[in-house]
Amino acid sequence: MTEDELQSLLEQAIPANERYGLFVEECRDQDVRLRFSVDGGERWSMPALLALVDASLRAAAGIEARVTHLNVTVIRPAQQADVLALSRVIRRDRATVHAETWLFSHAVVEPMLHATASLSARR
Repeated sequence: MTEDELQSLLEQAIPANERYGLFVEECRDQDVRLRFSVDGGERWSMPALLALVDASLRAAAGIEARVTHLNVTVIRPAQQADVLALSRVIRRDRATVHAETWLFSHAVVEPMLHATASLSARR
């Protein structure tokens, strides 16, 4: 799947108020890199960051996949900058997908949040 194809699928599947300027930067096999932005003056809240986690996990595991188990570790507070999400599939086991995502503020240097999840792949 190309970056443009994934971008289109995500825009169709994710509600507009949860996209946060979503942009697919890279899409390779089961690894995905997404960028999210907030409007000027807005701050990253925990519900917003969880929406980014959900979107990035589904981008890697499959748009129709739904999170069944989620473990989130907040490493440091979010800065008021773009958020980069690096997501990948760890393992596929029949209809279950195990994936992880890392969120970074502005650049891929020091992560601010790490999440692992099991997702139910719809067939």
